[in-house]
Order: sequence, then structure tokens, then C-alpha cells
Amino acid sequence: MTKALLEVKNLSKIFPSMTEYVLKGINLKIEKGDFVSVLGASGSGKSTLLTILGGMDTATEGEVLLDGVDITKLKEKELAKLRRTKIGFVFQFFNLAPYLTVEENIILPMILERKTQKEYAEKLKYYLDYLKLSDLAKKLPGKLSGGEQQRVAIARGLIYQPEIIFLDEPTGNLDSKTAIEIMELLQRINKEFNTTIMQVTHSETNASFGNKIIRIQDGNIIEEIVKDNDA
Repeated sequence: MTKALLEVKNLSKIFPSMTEYVLKGINLKIEKGDFVSVLGASGSGKSTLLTILGGMDTATEGEVLLDGVDITKLKEKELAKLRRTKIGFVFQFFNLAPYLTVEENIILPMILERKTQKEYAEKLKYYLDYLKLSDLAKKLPGKLSGGEQQRVAIARGLIYQPEIIFLDEPTGNLDSKTAIEIMELLQRINKEFNTTIMQVTHSETNASFGNKIIRIQDGNIIEEIVKDNDA
């Protein structure tokens, strides 16, 4: 039996200001190459789950094993390195640095890890070409459309070739046509690079792009659907 890339065991979360748990004993496994959609309404706990799995928030109880390492036990410095090197993020509001160019935004994780231009130049060129951003490389984010900005954010998430990419409502700021284009792009990246992806979304359409759909309600997983890989 192969070891899961990401395994969550009995994960619970309560905020100090609240009396009810936001997450209640969550258990799930994500295998290498999965595209997992966590589907739920606002307030269901899906975004809290993502921030904990991504090492941006702490759990009240439980374990989060990434490649067998319980990230809930790591110190902040170790978590910061993990977020730069083993985890990629793509957010609803893009989270691009406004005064950095497209290419500077993409290589930011490499720069923070003190990688040299020689170490990232080839990867940068590849992802600029793959994501059709080469002609925009010297532009600032403010000069780009929403879809272009999200492609930059995806390139930044991929540049370090992380173990897993987390998506937080990746099309929430886009029109419906661009949203479908971005989801098709993410699905292609998942299949062509065998990149493991986990998205949280309230959109049934977005969720359908995953090979696993996990429904969450009131902090509980209420359904898990594994789709036919050939579907």
C-alpha cells in the first residue's frame, strides 16, 4: 500500500473567540497526482482546512502529514521554508506584488530561497512559454487582465515544482468564460505534470474538474466521491 502524499488525521479547529469547532475530526488522504476538490458553502470550514494544510494556520487537534512529516509540529521558520519550497498557493485575489514585474513575481519563491539566476532561468522561460506569458514578462500586474494575473499566480505556484498546490477559490474573481479557461489549464497541469492539486470552492462547476470531490458541511466531511480516471 503506497503512502499518501498528504494525510489528515482527526483534525479539529476551534478559534478562541468561538464556542463551536470550525473543523470536527477531519480525516482524508491525498495521493500523488490527485486533483482534489473540497466543495462547501461559505462558513463550512473549507478555507480553514486549506490554511491549516498549507501551514498558514494551526490545528487545535490532529495531525497533518506531508510526505510523512507532521507539519503541525514544525516551528514557524520551518513552516515558512515549507510554504516556499514544497507547497504552492494560488489565491482568489492573485496576491501578486504590484511593483514587481510578471517574471519577478514568478521567481519570487526562488529569490527568497536565495537561488541564483542560473538555477531558475530555464524554469522561468519554460513556464512563461507554457502559460503564454512570455510577451507579458516585463509588465506589472496592474496592466494585466484577471485571467492573466491568475496565470502569473499559477506560474509562481509551479516554479519551485512543489509537492502540492493549494487553490483558494481560484476563479472567484474572474468572469465565467475566463474561469473555465483557468480550470481547464489547472486540469491540464495536473495531468501533464502529475502535479497534485487541492482546491477549495463553492462552485459545483469548478469542483467537477477534480478526480476526487469532498463535500464539507459545518466542519464535517459528509461525502467523498472518487471519479473514474477515464471520465
